Amino acid sequence: MDDVILTKKRFEKMVEETVSSMRISYMEAILKVCEDRTIDPADVSKFITPVIKDKLEAEAIELNMMKGGNTLPL
Repeated sequence: MDDVILTKKRFEKMVEETVSSMRISYMEAILKVCEDRTIDPADVSKFITPVIKDKLEAEAIELNMMKGGNTLPL
């Protein structure tokens, strides 16, 4: 899959597969995909889909790295 042109959808799929197979956070998965594909993490913003962005935001709020809205603890 290294010679295939990277799109937002392919990047999202690779991140989701990495999260589920390695049981790591989305941020770690993004960095792992960047490392595996030799992509500079500073350049990855153009591949982040709204789905991944929402999941990253939820992780950041959960880890108190970002202020969140009024959410009920579940």
